[in-house]
Amino acid sequence: MKNMGLSDLRLVRPRGFHDGPARAMAVHADDVLDDMQRHGSLAEAVADCVWVVGTTCRPGSYRGGALTPREAAEKVLSVGGAQRVALVFGPEDHGLSNEDLKLCHELVTIPTSSSYPSLNLAQAVLVCAYELCVARHPARRPALELATADRLERMHDKLADALLRIGFLHGANPQHIMFTIRRIFGRARLDRREVAIWLGVARQIVWFADAGRVVAAEKKRKGLRLK
Repeated sequence: MKNMGLSDLRLVRPRGFHDGPARAMAVHADDVLDDMQRHGSLAEAVADCVWVVGTTCRPGSYRGGALTPREAAEKVLSVGGAQRVALVFGPEDHGLSNEDLKLCHELVTIPTSSSYPSLNLAQAVLVCAYELCVARHPARRPALELATADRLERMHDKLADALLRIGFLHGANPQHIMFTIRRIFGRARLDRREVAIWLGVARQIVWFADAGRVVAAEKKRKGLRLK
């Protein structure tokens, strides 16, 4: 919970709960345990919540139309403000009962393999808490400074010239392959630096091709047989 920014832990009739082992497992999340509440019923635990979401992995008449954790996270954020929302997990061995589900406004099911759909409680909590964390703090990636069309055309022209010099493109119809190369670079959405690198590659190919011709001409001049 603390990894994902959650702190309001409420236990309903916990069986065999021992504070010592719990704190040993919590490591640096002692504050979550310090503020933990214990309740005699689920109704009591969620009494101050405006929206209650239950988790389930079992099918049944009361369990249809469940949201994914990602969908549920978006709905949680839409509630907004200081209003409390409860995410309810059942005991690890059998999950929430139908009586518990009656108190839930919606359900969440974590998509898993049909060959083994069950998750242990810690895993289920982490998956759901992770989606809440991501929804609250979406990653802000810097906008790409994509290369302009004229820079891309210059790159394509220089690269085509370089590939012609080494015989990769057919002189009679170089655009046949260049069309595919253009498509590849189009899907890549190159930025300015990447275009500069490919222009450098083209220059190096041209230099190497010209240097090779100089060496070949020198060998021919000296009457050496090329291998």
